[in-house]
Amino acid sequence: MARSLIECGWIVSMDPSIGDLRQGEILIEDDRIVAVGRDLQAAHDAVIRAPDMIAMPGLVDAHLHTWQTGLRAIGCDWAHPDYFNYLHGGMATRYGPEDNYLGNLIGALNQIDGGVTTLNDFCHNITSTEQAGRSLDALEESGIRAVFSLGAGKLPPDGEREEPFERRINPRERVESFRKGRLAKVDALVTMALAVSGPHWSELDANRTNLKLAREMGLRSSSHATKRPELAIAPDGYRSLLDEGLIGEDHTIVHGNYLSDDELRRLIDAGVGVCSSVQTELRGYAADPLVNRVRALGHVPALGVDVEPRVSGEMFREMQIALLHALSVCHRDNAREGKPPFRTVPIRSREALGWATIGGARALGLEHRIGSLSPGKKADIVLLDGADLNLFPVHDPVLSIVEQANQHNVDTVIIDGVVRKRGGRLAFREDVLRRRKQELVASVERLMGEVGYRPFEPERRAVQP
Repeated sequence: MARSLIECGWIVSMDPSIGDLRQGEILIEDDRIVAVGRDLQAAHDAVIRAPDMIAMPGLVDAHLHTWQTGLRAIGCDWAHPDYFNYLHGGMATRYGPEDNYLGNLIGALNQIDGGVTTLNDFCHNITSTEQAGRSLDALEESGIRAVFSLGAGKLPPDGEREEPFERRINPRERVESFRKGRLAKVDALVTMALAVSGPHWSELDANRTNLKLAREMGLRSSSHATKRPELAIAPDGYRSLLDEGLIGEDHTIVHGNYLSDDELRRLIDAGVGVCSSVQTELRGYAADPLVNRVRALGHVPALGVDVEPRVSGEMFREMQIALLHALSVCHRDNAREGKPPFRTVPIRSREALGWATIGGARALGLEHRIGSLSPGKKADIVLLDGADLNLFPVHDPVLSIVEQANQHNVDTVIIDGVVRKRGGRLAFREDVLRRRKQELVASVERLMGEVGYRPFEPERRAVQP
């Protein structure tokens, strides 16, 4: 058994029984945390000396369409419907196995580089078993802890006419082959879930079939709750699925901005997890992200980046914006009620860090394994360089993490006890990464070209008089 000791300037454990420590130590044995404290006096085989660094749990990106990595930022100036027209109705239908592999590999490596140790890859453009397999290859090659949420695909117009998305069923044979094959182990680094369209996007019978399949296979499921009631395929669908007992602690909804108070309360009371993608939702939703409403019901939301074609892929930024927006809602509602200004801050930074760690772990059914630096949990640890100019001097490590840190500050990332980044450099072969980046550019240029999309058109982007 290999034992490693990390000597830290600060430890933010997110474990109430341990708290925060100045000049602390973390002892790792193989893939697990054995002890956290001061002056552990523990025998060890290797040591990481990090006197200027902040140790924290790895961030959890609870919802990312990783296959879209190569299309970063092309949709920042899109209107909300353009995402579905240009991407889902066009480019997504042209992806093949290697396109998915490249997007997933570069995307997962970027998440590691940015301090994310666990990723929920909501892979919903899958149209073949080979495409799913190559997506999975990329996650495994990157070294990230991941939940591979297998979806039912984006078909070109001819395929949609024959098999409309509103009635799309996750192919049983494909799901079963992965669940009983490469993804059979529930304690592996990469595990499996089912990406379900949800009643906002598809008919109830299709959802029933997909959710029953997930239950039969012992899989968690997740769905998009994104539409206003008048636009939803099955407006009362979540109520029906709750009545039938088809969703509960094994399900997570993403977004949910337009859910009524009654729907949200019923979902949370049933144990359904809630993940907000605040950057995305602020760009295109007329209703607030659910963070405040979930908090008001006594639960912890999760956070996920969602779509890099429209927002930053940094979980630090997602966490910071989520906190700022939630604070803004508190102040806005307080003023609307005619109350005096708050005398104490209504949401503290530590709580936001919980959304990006413990909250994400719960939403993925992994809280027993990750989310805090607790003895017995997996050794998923991030070290931030407190000597970096944007963090130095560190007075309160929690405030430094949540309010000021970014991807640049991530010095070291350990996942499952394996060092995946050290000294600010990924532990991934540079020559291979360089080739894969070139291949990704060629891939997305082909995809955009096939649908006639030109991302940089100054005349199209110019402000009209």
